[in-house]
Amino acid sequence: MNQSTIKQLETELWDAADDLRANSKLTAAEYKDPLLGLVLLRFAQNRYEDAKIEVHTNLPINPRTKEKREVRKEDYTAAGAIMLPEKAKYDYLAALPEVENIAEAINNAMKLIEAEYPDLEGILPKSYQEFDDKLLRALVRVFNKDAVKHAKGDVFGRIYEFFLMKFSMQGAGAQEGGEFFTPPSLVNLIVNFIEPNHGIIHDPACGSGGMFVQTAHFIKDHENKSVNEAITVYGTELKSNNTRLAKMNLAIHGIEGKIIEANSFYTNPHTPNLTGRCDFVMANPPFNVDKIDSNNKFLAEDERLPFGAPLTGKGTIGNGNYLWMQYFHAYLNETGRAGFVMASSATDAGNAEKLIRQKLIETGDVDCVVSIGNNFFYTRSLPCHVWFFDKGKKEINKDKVLMIDARNTFRVVTSTINDFSIGQQNNITTIKELYRKNENAFSSSIRFHKDNCTAEFSAIYSVYEQTYKEFSVIFESEKFGKQGLDSKLTYPTIALETINDFYKELKAPFKEIEQLIGSLKSSLLLIEEKGKKAKLKKQEITKQLAPVKNKITVLSKPLSVYASGVLESLKEGKQAIIDWEALVAYFPKGIYQDVEGLCKIASLEEIAAQDYSLTPGRYVGVKIDINMDFDYKWRMKEIHTELAQLNTEANSLMQQIQSVKL
Repeated sequence: MNQSTIKQLETELWDAADDLRANSKLTAAEYKDPLLGLVLLRFAQNRYEDAKIEVHTNLPINPRTKEKREVRKEDYTAAGAIMLPEKAKYDYLAALPEVENIAEAINNAMKLIEAEYPDLEGILPKSYQEFDDKLLRALVRVFNKDAVKHAKGDVFGRIYEFFLMKFSMQGAGAQEGGEFFTPPSLVNLIVNFIEPNHGIIHDPACGSGGMFVQTAHFIKDHENKSVNEAITVYGTELKSNNTRLAKMNLAIHGIEGKIIEANSFYTNPHTPNLTGRCDFVMANPPFNVDKIDSNNKFLAEDERLPFGAPLTGKGTIGNGNYLWMQYFHAYLNETGRAGFVMASSATDAGNAEKLIRQKLIETGDVDCVVSIGNNFFYTRSLPCHVWFFDKGKKEINKDKVLMIDARNTFRVVTSTINDFSIGQQNNITTIKELYRKNENAFSSSIRFHKDNCTAEFSAIYSVYEQTYKEFSVIFESEKFGKQGLDSKLTYPTIALETINDFYKELKAPFKEIEQLIGSLKSSLLLIEEKGKKAKLKKQEITKQLAPVKNKITVLSKPLSVYASGVLESLKEGKQAIIDWEALVAYFPKGIYQDVEGLCKIASLEEIAAQDYSLTPGRYVGVKIDINMDFDYKWRMKEIHTELAQLNTEANSLMQQIQSVKL
């Protein structure tokens, strides 16, 4: 299944499921866990069916009986699947007769799986009795379509993550959606920078486990071994519901790991102790947590705080930001890397926090800080920074920190949500690679952009080809007299600088259909006019209009889908070209250079001179683009005129207020 098909399936499933919720009395928070539980059940059967052939093929033969031994649960576990009891299979639930209690059957399916797999005990949702019977059966059918039943590979992992993202946008189950879901742009940025491809991976504030999932994707894309061979994952999470989400997320993706529900401020819960043992640490911890008990005995003796707690003058801890940062640093082994999201205020925080930041900088392990603009989080608009530690930093960069100001690098998704395009993500990663003196970084990045552009425009051709086939079928039907399409399928050519011409060229082959729709609409008017002249009843006129209206609908629907699909793909194609051109403009010689307003390699001396601030904007400067065609003098004259008018109105209002007798 290609990427565009997966995207379409994600959207279709979400829209169908969300429409059902919208027509029920359930809130998004009440709907979230049971819905994700159904995704897990559907995925479990798909994986079970895929693994069944592999398991039976690899079963050992008993040398005495010459027969294969019986299948065991462990055989399916080794194949990355769950051995499902009959009544826990999705097919069984989907085929359940109307007279049977569907909610009770699904609750029982969850219990049967938990009984077989103790790690999932108490994790799977079992509250389906709260759903209306009709709603629940409709929801089961949503995930029983052929496209879903035959989905292979990591499609269901993608669907699970997509649903988590959508629930996060709705703020479901958390005061702020960010409590359980970190936006993909920020997770990808962290993974691309620290490259977690081996050893122990730890997230002390793991939410729904998204960092682990993206790490698994990274390993599949870059390593010639399985995820569970390459890494061991450990997560700590304070909230019970998020812990359940994380365990389900790992199960969906076939990732083995240990998730513990605990408070990272007062415990270091994993056994063996992870301090100094982690190859990679990644996290999006809660920002600015206050009311931390500074007198807690564990906190006072915590080995993860070599630079001490950030105490205020009153002996309290103002917020937990610099506790988190010391934890992340302390967990790393001698070559470990960390990437984490942090409140923007932390880069310039003063007093005890500044002293801790200075000590962290002086270790030489602070590798990079990236400024992120507003609207990257789904339910809050605050900016943030992403920090990176590297204890195995090359000697050439040991006394340097890469500063990247990405506040002006983003793609507008909606009026309240921004993210990084694929090309922007690649460009930011390339800056890091050039800083690390990767000789192949620039040429690899150019190849990436070329492939990305090719993929985006291939998606347009795919929509184009599919639409042509649909119209061919329509015209071969009896309704249109088997007249067939006059145009022949030809692929438009594209010059990168003529996008608008390209769009016109894409529309041209279906001009005849637009003309035919116009002709049919004219026919409607004629039929109505003739009917009125003949003094036919309204019912009879409507009957005569129906076949023509049906033809218009049959033609208009694929044309509308085509137009919207082409425009969306064209938007992505334009962005791919812009990102490609931006990289070449940043680094025309193919090697790292400081770029005003974007990036700078700052020395420890420069950072000390800035009072140990780690705010990239202080170092990269501001790129000022002057519009030479803009008439500044005239605009200033306009502003002065507007100001004078406002002053006059203000004086008039003041006089009116003063004239009122109290």
